[in-house]
Amino acid sequence: MMLGLLLARAGLKVMVLEKHRDFLRDFRGDTIHPSTLELLHELGILEEFLRLPHQKVHELRAQFGDLTLPVADFSGLPVRCPFIAMIPQWDFLDFLARHARAYPGFSLMMQAEVTDLIEQGNKVAGIKCLTPQGPLEITADLVVGADGRHSLVRSRGGLPVTDLGAPIDALWFGLSRRPGDSPDTMARFDSGSILVMLNRGDYWQCAFVIAKGGFETLKQKGLESFRATIAGLMRLAGARMGEIRSWDDVKLLTVQVNRLREWCRPGLLCIGDAAHAMSPVGGVGINLAIQDAVAAANVLYNGDFSLPALSKVQKRRELPTRLTQAFQVAVQNNILRRVLQDTHGIGPPLAVRALARWPWLRRIPARMVGLGARPEHIQSPSTVAA
Repeated sequence: MMLGLLLARAGLKVMVLEKHRDFLRDFRGDTIHPSTLELLHELGILEEFLRLPHQKVHELRAQFGDLTLPVADFSGLPVRCPFIAMIPQWDFLDFLARHARAYPGFSLMMQAEVTDLIEQGNKVAGIKCLTPQGPLEITADLVVGADGRHSLVRSRGGLPVTDLGAPIDALWFGLSRRPGDSPDTMARFDSGSILVMLNRGDYWQCAFVIAKGGFETLKQKGLESFRATIAGLMRLAGARMGEIRSWDDVKLLTVQVNRLREWCRPGLLCIGDAAHAMSPVGGVGINLAIQDAVAAANVLYNGDFSLPALSKVQKRRELPTRLTQAFQVAVQNNILRRVLQDTHGIGPPLAVRALARWPWLRRIPARMVGLGARPEHIQSPSTVAA
């Protein structure tokens, strides 16, 4: 959506396809980080965006048993909005789509599920999709795959993937917030369990981290056992656990960390999770995808969709991708897996204790999470004929 907005802003003709009838799906990336807020400022739409209902996260905390420690402080970041804005992704997508429609070259087709690519020789020349009116073929000078970690576009395009592995999965669910609850967004580590709690105003958006492939084992122990574990981690009265009515209220996120060896081929470019599936560690996937979109727009504004031009996008974004994934893999392997394997409870790792002791160190994870390894900025395009 961001890439479509930026290219339409440059005068190009763009069509964005969405396979659902709306954007209303829970437990997507709902964190809008300082880097993205800075981009909205550069577009001149930040103030309007901040009028949407949202919650601000200025600091991230981790709790080990009853000990709570600060691990990231966004207040020192050199940006206009030194905080994470928590907002439903559907509101963000609707917001971007509304502004994109202001440009005559932009169109958005809902309920259009891509089923295959159109190829002419070795070049991708468009897509095939299913719509409520039946099958449809759309030709294009460039197809951009931004269809996530299970990308059909990248698989149909034959782009090989390097898998970095992930020892964890995550279970997402929601619970109501009540007067007296802590306002903090935090991660809790205790006796082989990890729970991330995101303050969403009137409810908690929760991620319960489990060992890879462990969901069926957890279900075999029963829903009451799961509820009891969550109640203990959240320090909440067990009565609230009745909001988890069945396993249908718990959504499994199968964590992947991988990246394409080549993000493009003639007529095709992948960005976001389609190019590099990210772990939920740090919640940076949506913002890394938006940085990809800005970098791609900065390269493609002039309508040059040649393979050398597409390769420039990967060259620009590959290093920040690799650095971010290396950080995520290190956290997964050295902290999260260790906690899950220790059922007796562990104290804070040395790195977390250092962050709590020296405030200046908290700028490092704050920068990695809030800005990323290479923040992008929107260039002012010269208008290109559609």
